[in-house]
Amino acid sequence: MTRNGNDAALVRRLADLGSGDSAEVGGKNASLGEMISRLQAAGIRVPGGFATTADAYWRFIEHNGLEQRIRDALGDLGPDRDNLADIGERIRGLFEDAELPADLAEAIVDGYRPMGAQDSAGETPRVAVRSSATAEDLPEASFAGQLETYLNVQGEDALLAACKRCYASLFTDRAISYRENHGFDHMEVALSVGVQRMVRSDRAGAGVMFSIDTETGFPGSVVINAAWGLGETVVQGSVDPDEYHVFKPLLGRPGLTPIIHKSRGGKAAKLVYGEGGEGSRRVQTSDEERGRFVLEDDEILLLGRWAAAIEDHYGKPMDMEWAKDGDSGELFVVQARPETVHSRRDAATLKSYHLDNEGSLLLSGLAIGSSAATGKVCVLGSAEEIDRFEEGAVLVTGMTDPDWVPIMKKAAALVTDHGGRTSHAAIVSRELGLTAVVGCGDATARLGDGDEVTVSCLEGDEGHVYEGIADLEVRDMDTRDIPDTRTRVMVNLANPAAAYQWWQLPADGVGLARMEFIIGNLIKVHPLALIDFDRVEDPEARQAIESITRGYEDKTAYFVDTLARGMARIAAVHHPNPVIVRTSDFKTNEYAELIGGGAFEPAEENPMLGWRGASRYYAEGYREGFALECRAIRRAREELGLDNIVVMIPFCRTLTEADRVLQTLADHGLVRGRAGLAVYVMAEIPSNVLLAEQFAERFDGFSIGSNDLTQLVLGVDRDNEMLRELFDEQDEAVTEAIAMLLDKARRKGTKTGICGQAPSDHPEFADFLVRHGIGSISVSPDSFLRVKEQVSRTEGQLDASDG
Repeated sequence: MTRNGNDAALVRRLADLGSGDSAEVGGKNASLGEMISRLQAAGIRVPGGFATTADAYWRFIEHNGLEQRIRDALGDLGPDRDNLADIGERIRGLFEDAELPADLAEAIVDGYRPMGAQDSAGETPRVAVRSSATAEDLPEASFAGQLETYLNVQGEDALLAACKRCYASLFTDRAISYRENHGFDHMEVALSVGVQRMVRSDRAGAGVMFSIDTETGFPGSVVINAAWGLGETVVQGSVDPDEYHVFKPLLGRPGLTPIIHKSRGGKAAKLVYGEGGEGSRRVQTSDEERGRFVLEDDEILLLGRWAAAIEDHYGKPMDMEWAKDGDSGELFVVQARPETVHSRRDAATLKSYHLDNEGSLLLSGLAIGSSAATGKVCVLGSAEEIDRFEEGAVLVTGMTDPDWVPIMKKAAALVTDHGGRTSHAAIVSRELGLTAVVGCGDATARLGDGDEVTVSCLEGDEGHVYEGIADLEVRDMDTRDIPDTRTRVMVNLANPAAAYQWWQLPADGVGLARMEFIIGNLIKVHPLALIDFDRVEDPEARQAIESITRGYEDKTAYFVDTLARGMARIAAVHHPNPVIVRTSDFKTNEYAELIGGGAFEPAEENPMLGWRGASRYYAEGYREGFALECRAIRRAREELGLDNIVVMIPFCRTLTEADRVLQTLADHGLVRGRAGLAVYVMAEIPSNVLLAEQFAERFDGFSIGSNDLTQLVLGVDRDNEMLRELFDEQDEAVTEAIAMLLDKARRKGTKTGICGQAPSDHPEFADFLVRHGIGSISVSPDSFLRVKEQVSRTEGQLDASDG
């Protein structure tokens, strides 16, 4: 390569670079060289090219006498930076007016010309021109989003102009402000220009991928975003891309497709080559493009393997960009740099809360979780008012349904008029880690927009809303200090989107994953409406189903695909520990509320005791729907590879019904004991307790459903607020039934657990369960630490008494 008079390289081939060259060519270009030289042998394709060096940048600065002029301009920057835009434009103008030294221009052209030989069409090569900062003491990510990239650059003159614009981008307003904020000397940072062969992703797609989950830091998944056309739309966040999650631990097992999440983005626009073949332009995507995924499953898996290999090579989580060539169909990695957010956090820390100086008590209701939050009230009557909601406000409303989840994710806390511990608001709040007080009665009438309040769930069963902003101390707790216990402590989960949030909990698995929650929140359509679409007469329902299942030739495939991936995502977080998935337990009125459900569900006087749970699975009116559930379970276990999924049957009233359900499962390929499949039953009906020995001969385990068991033992409607005081899971009749079940199961050698809320709310109830030999306790994630400590104390007391 050409060198200047000081014998310093001005340009270097990417193939000759490695990670140790970041001071010379910047982190991006050094990483590209590292992958080309070290990882292409493993099949990872990286477009070739070259990079200018830091010496080349300083040669450019010196040749044009820019250093002092830049310092003079920066010296005019006002103390409040109100003239930043003018200063930035002035400095960039200096670069635009400057000339590349002849030897540097020659070196760039010499590096560019051989790239034409790589173009099968023989045309002048098209290249991507990227900026890479070369400060030795700063991480590359410090400059993310501050420097410029130019795509589809063709011709020597265009390339030289793009290189000058890259140099100038070291002084974008964002870059100047960043260095000023952090006290960095502007003239201690150089810039390298990377020139890569252009991948024709304008004719296919491109995007970004991370080797960990970017929201939670969950290390088990590769997260891939994809859109049509050039990748800048994804990098800049200007389109809604597809998203795919690949579970890394199963990538090495032949025959599996561990894609545990696929969501189709809107992809309303794409970047393609500009008019005349130069630059790029934004165009609208076609209906066909918006309706299908950018990548096929085998391509998703290939990118997942590449991401895992790149992470292994660098020994740290990575942030990568990829592109697909529409001519050759090949995939390429075009950038790789360390992920800088979650990789710097301590994954072993969780939060605890302490409240002081709270104001007068305004409202009380049921406490959900064990946290607290403060903020200004925003009262909403409908989820359609989302535009009124400001992030960090306290959401106050009558009740919630799945439409409210996007708002709940933005809220500091939630307060509702209605709802109990099994309501949508309660379940979703637990999984989101959202402080919530539900069932307050008249919160929407007594609280007003803008009121400053403190919402606290730190006082046990009852949650409180206090006037004003209290002093709230949030403390990180180290999960490495959590004691080990013989009794397994598991978590209850339902929402796949929230599963990653709790990955760092040292839980022994998932004791309850509610299938109906996945159906209601993600699928939203009644399964029989997908099987027998012609019976759906409501025009709005038909239109909604057509829209939701867009891209699926077979509407039932949408149900199976979405349900399978939803279960698999929950199971992946806790793999290889058991994840107990309860088959659907909607009541008929709840099924009817699904899209298209009205045509398939009878009207019942008492759905709570009606056609629900096991009785549906073999019945003429739903067995085809249950067949789809079974297909989804098989797919999650056998194709996606999450064989830690355990099947659990709810509301199984009789032994005959148990036999019929097990036979139905077998008819659909889910044979108890085959391929390690375990089948549990919910112990939530008195008959399950009275005939526990016989049920134990048919199932591998019992999971006590304390809500329904309390309801049926005491004859109390759990949803009747007038009877709230009578609904007590610690009533002697209920605890006697539980003790009886545990004793019978122990004698039969059958596993036992509980997945109700009582152990979370009442430490003494957890103590009772451990003393009676329960095998596992499954609680909401936010209650895990408290219950784990209680279990440890009880086991310690038992050990001491035995000693």
